Order: sequence, then C-alpha cells, then structure tokens
Amino acid sequence: MPIIDAQLHAYERNHPGRPWHAVLTGPPEVTGDQTVATLDAAGVDGAILVSAFTMYRYDASYALEVHKRHPDRFALVKPVDPANPAVGELIAEWKRTPGAVGVRMLLVRAGLPEDPADPGLNRVLKEAALLSMPVNLHIAGRLDQGIALIRRHPNTRIVVDHLGLVQPHEPPLPDAPWAELSQVLTLAELDNVTIKITGACTLSRRPFPYDDIWDPVCRVIDAFGIDRCMWGTDWTRAVKFLTYAQGVDAFRATGRISESDKVALMGDTLARIYGWSPPRKAQARP
Repeated sequence: MPIIDAQLHAYERNHPGRPWHAVLTGPPEVTGDQTVATLDAAGVDGAILVSAFTMYRYDASYALEVHKRHPDRFALVKPVDPANPAVGELIAEWKRTPGAVGVRMLLVRAGLPEDPADPGLNRVLKEAALLSMPVNLHIAGRLDQGIALIRRHPNTRIVVDHLGLVQPHEPPLPDAPWAELSQVLTLAELDNVTIKITGACTLSRRPFPYDDIWDPVCRVIDAFGIDRCMWGTDWTRAVKFLTYAQGVDAFRATGRISESDKVALMGDTLARIYGWSPPRKAQARP
C-alpha cells in the first residue's frame, strides 16, 4: 500500500537570506533532501509538506524549493493570513501553484482573532470553498471557537490538525492529554470535516509501540469513519518523543485496525481529500 504522511516540516538552517521568526522543536536543519532520505528509510512514499509557520510565517518559499527538487514526493500546504485583505487572491494564486493542495490557519499559534465571526477567518473559509481548496485548521487550545467557525462553513473542506488536541513539543505530557477528545468528536457529525491523526504517539505514556493511544484513536476512527481520518507524524515537532520510523511503525504494524483500514488511514483518505498521491514511479523506488 502507498504510505503518505499527512504532515511534516522541512526547513533549512537559519540564515540572513531567509531568517527564522522563531525556533521550532527539532534539529538545526531538516532539508528536503534529508527528509526524502528519512521517508525512504521508513518506507514512506510521500508526504504533505506543511510550510513551517514557526520559522517562516506566511512565506512558503522554502517549501516551494523542496517541491521543485522533489515533485514526486511532496504536496504543499501553506499558512495564510486572514488579516490580509487580499487573502482571497493569495489563495487563488496558491491554488495555481504546482504541488499546492491546501492552506492552513493556526488559531492560537498565529495569534488569530478569537471571535468565530471574525471577517478575516470567515473570508479564508469562504474563498477556499469557492476554489475547492481544503483548509487545514489548527484549533487545539480554542476548541469552542474552532468548532463554531467550522459550523459556519458547511461547504468548505476542513482538515482538523493533530486530532484537535494540544500536543506537547517536549516532555512531560500534560496530565490529561485526551481530556478534550469528546468535544472534538462533535465535529464527526459534519461531513465536510476530516481529521488528521497526526502526532498521536506524542500523547502516549508508554514506550514504542505506544499501545495506550489506541483506545482514544479508535474512538476517533469510529466517530468519523476511516474515510475521514488520515495518519501522519508531525515530524519534526515529535522528535523529542520518538524516531520517525517509530511514528510510522506504530500504525503500520498495529493489530488494532484491519489491513484495509490501514490502507485508508495511511494513504487513501489523504489522496482523496487532497487530490494527490505520489506517482507510481515514486512508490516503486528501490
């Protein structure tokens, strides 16, 4: 089965030509070439490369460089600024960009307005719907706002980031990392919402293969249906908890879901939602 990671980041070292805004958890650099080598070592065919907001804010130029070098291995998602009055035109331009499959908003991390009726937030979701462009929403830490915002846009394809839950960048775990899951599951009644089961292993209190994640993860799968769930690692944010291969194998080798469900979770759902999968020649690489 083709395996596609729903979210990872690549970035170059901080330098004056493309300075970082802040530091993301991870190594000093994780270049596109290094990321491809990591995918190959773990038997992963491709990934959604999400331009790293922490470093680059709304500038996706490095992600575009990586895609140009490795067009068969990555599709692209970039953050957009709802405060920009031209955000609709920017989304339309992004839609025309080779490799682009979605846009993203991060409610807390980007310091976006807290009102679900905010004109800028709603403009992004409205314009994305008109362009059939999925919107990745990071609603962790603002579930009430995020759910209200999503409910206002039933015609927009929404992809909820990271199970909708606050996930740590380094140990220790919060006391009750799954406490808000029941609230997240209310989104399952909305058929325009897909959920990314990304970074789940970072919520485990056990060593690999992280067996304690499966009861809550299976609640997500049962609520949304496997055809609205997609696996991913959120690499490199997860680097202080596990290796990349462990993030893959915890799902690929589990006996908690069927082989057919693994095919959907680890590739097929993503390919359908984003309209992209690695070409066969990439999947058949040595």
